[in-house]
This record gives sequence, C-alpha cells and structure tokens, in this order.
Amino acid sequence: MRYVLTKVVQLVIVLLAVSFLTFSFLKLLEWRTGVGPEIAILGTGVGNEEAVAEVRGDLNLDDPYFVQYGRWLGNAVTLDLGESYANNSSVSELIGNAFPKTALLMFYAMFFSLLISVPLGIISAYRADGVFDKVAGTTAFGFLSVPTFIFGVLLVYLFALELRWLPATGYVTFTENPWEHVRHMILPVTALMVGQIAVYTRLLRTDMISTLQEDYISVARAKGMPNRRILLKHAFRPSSFSLLTVAAINVGTLIGGSVVIEQIFAINGMGTLIVSSIFKRDYLVIQGCVLIIAIVFVTANFLVDILYAYLDPRIRHARSVS
Repeated sequence: MRYVLTKVVQLVIVLLAVSFLTFSFLKLLEWRTGVGPEIAILGTGVGNEEAVAEVRGDLNLDDPYFVQYGRWLGNAVTLDLGESYANNSSVSELIGNAFPKTALLMFYAMFFSLLISVPLGIISAYRADGVFDKVAGTTAFGFLSVPTFIFGVLLVYLFALELRWLPATGYVTFTENPWEHVRHMILPVTALMVGQIAVYTRLLRTDMISTLQEDYISVARAKGMPNRRILLKHAFRPSSFSLLTVAAINVGTLIGGSVVIEQIFAINGMGTLIVSSIFKRDYLVIQGCVLIIAIVFVTANFLVDILYAYLDPRIRHARSVS
C-alpha cells in the first residue's frame, strides 16, 4: 500500500508539471507568433485597438501569468477547458466527441499487438534460430522498415480499392452497428499495430532466451515439468518487464501514429481535432488536447509501475525497506 501511495503522489506531481508545461508552451507559442486568442477571435487584419483591449479584458489575458495558470488549472480540474474560438463550442465537448474514437483505436492496436506478439515471441525464443524464428524475425524487420502512413495507404489500396473487402474511410460506433464498427476499424488498427507487433516480438524473444538459460529453468526441466508450464509460468513472467516498459512508452508512439492514421482513414478523433485546430489557431483546443494526451501517457506509465510491483513483489518490498 505504501508503494502505491508513493506512486500516486508522484503521479500528482508529474501531472501538475505536465499541466504547467502545457500552459507555458502555448503561451510561448502565442508570444513567438504574435497571434494570441484576441487575434484568433477578431481576425489577423483587425486594427481596432479598443476591440483588442476589450477581448483581452473579457478573457483576462492581462492578468499575471501565474494567475492565468491557476485559473486555467482550476477550471481544467472541473473539466472546463474553455470555449473554442473557431467553433464557438466547449473545448471539453469537442474533446469528448473526439477522444473515444482515438482511445478505441489505440486500445485495439495495443491489445491485438500484444495478443499476437506474446505467443510469437515465446515460440521464437523456444525455437531460437529455427525456421519459425528466422521467418518471424525477417518479417518483423520488414514491417519495422515500413512507416505507419505508408502501410496505411497500402492497406487502403489493397483491401478497400482493389479487393473492396473493407471500407476505406469513416467511423461507426459500436453501439450503432457492431459489425460495421469492426469493419471500419480493421484497416486503421492494422496499420497502427504492425510496427508494434514487430517490436514486441523481438523484445520478448530476446528476454525469453536469456531467461530460459537461468538455473531455475534447468531445475524445472530436471523435475520433468511440461514445457508449456515452464514457458508460461516460469519464463514469461520475469521476461515481461521490458515488454511492459516499452508498451507503456509506445503509448506516445500510438498517439503520434493516430494523428496520421486518422487523417488517412477520415476518423474524426483527437488527431483530426488537433490538426484542424492548428490551422485555425484555436489555442484553447490545442491546449486541451495536449493536456489530455499527456495525462493518458503519464497514467499509462503509472499503471505499468503498479503492475511491476504485482509481477515482482521484490520491487515494492525494496521500496518499503528504503
């Protein structure tokens, strides 16, 4: 429990730091470009200083820096991220409509990449340097060499335009039509997860080969334990730490990949919202999106830290002793 509480405190501190940096970077961007919210609202050609001053007053943009940050953070805690200048709607509402699509896309990509790569990595380690291992390794390196957006375009051309098996663009919610939801998600999820599968498979293979050479594995074999039990119970668990670490870090990679994939497959998720807001200079929307993405990334790594303690009790015991 003490280990978890320590991690929670660290999470809160990191989230505060993330919120401050998010707010600061957008303020720095406004200062460097000379285009603040008042210009975004009134237009770049405005010359009426009274109108500019009135807008700045309404938005409290002349308040001290930390007062503005404190007000924004307090509102953000209550899920009030302000109003979009371009759409005249709540930033929270815009993100609320876009985030579930991106979250599902990332979840499917992460879940299926791990579901496929774990057995591939275990089998490759068990039959190291065999035919299966060599074929899996060569295929993995081939997938790693193809950028996500190129793979996405190839999938659209082959399965949507040529074979006409799957839709090329669009998004359908699961509640609206489960079958169409699955059909629309197959191509973008596949484009996102192929590179992840290659990384996870090679990483787990390397760690499993090292673990299978440990003395306790030899003892288990000498006792006559089945190979399946040795691989899954005794070898996989201690070999999964690097896999979990990279999976948590790759949440950021999935977020970045989603921005491109959503553009290719016309999914109106966070990536599309960010890109459109950048072109419209809708700073509050950008600020809200960056904050949410940062929270997701930090929280994912926090959950992995907690999972470490579950997989290896020595971690939490060591923290308690210290």
